[in-house]
Formats: sequence, C-alpha cells, structure tokens
Amino acid sequence: MAAVLLLAVGAIPLFAGGLSLAQKHESRHEIDQLEDEWRNAVLTSDAKTMDSLLADDYMAITPSGTLQSRDEALQNMRTGRVHFTSLTLTDRKVRFYGTTAVVTSLASIQANTPDGTVTGDYRYTRVYVRDAQGVWKMVSFEASHVRDSGPHKRNEFH
Repeated sequence: MAAVLLLAVGAIPLFAGGLSLAQKHESRHEIDQLEDEWRNAVLTSDAKTMDSLLADDYMAITPSGTLQSRDEALQNMRTGRVHFTSLTLTDRKVRFYGTTAVVTSLASIQANTPDGTVTGDYRYTRVYVRDAQGVWKMVSFEASHVRDSGPHKRNEFH
C-alpha cells in the first residue's frame, strides 16, 4: 500500500505539468543558452539569429510602452535603427510553468538610437514557450526603466 501511495504521489507532478529536477535543470540550461544567444544577437545586430529565437506571434512592449511585432523587431535590427554598444545582464531568474519559461533580469545598457544615446538600467521579463517539436521560442518581452531610488523617488504603483 505504501508503494502504491508513493507512486501515486510521485506521479502528481507529471499529471500537473510539472518537471522533474533533471528536466528543470536541462530546461534551465537551454533557457540560459537562449538568453546568451539573444544578448549576442542584440550586440552584433544578428537578425538571422534573432529570427530563429522569436516565435511567429512574438510581441514586445518597449520601455516607452509601444508594441513591437516580430517583423518590426527584426526590421529595426536589420536597419541598425537601434545599436547596442553595451549590454550587461545580471540578477537572472528563470521560472517554469509546464511548457512555458518566464525570465526576469536586470539589463544595464548603452545604445545609439535615432534620438541619441540611451543608457541605464532596465528590468525585463521575457517569456518562452516550448513548441510541439520541443524547441523554445521567445513569445513576449517587456522592459521597464529602473528609476533612481534617491531621495526624490516618486511613489509608484506596487
């Protein structure tokens, strides 16, 4: 009876869409590699690599609050509209929900845009989904500028 109970309890994560520890470790490694590929593609304006990372229905919300489709993101990269000269990522956290991975991180950037040089720290969330072939694709991205936490910090929504 104890063996049956143990088997039943052990199977709950499988039925609930959970991942075993080994699966989480392997998936975490894959997501870390994809995040590194994304960073390198951004720094080198590698639209071919970026094309392979983005899902067909990819959508981004830029720090200014505008929506950016997959085609728009790739076009901006191909034309060099935004060129990153520095991109340092820290504080990466990866969480899994079945076939979905949510990545949060802190990005310190320096970039040249048509409006001039942009520098600063940005918190971002990136969402990956594993497709039917087992390939992780980036489906969503959102970035927010990290405001100075000095004495003049405004109250913000929590």
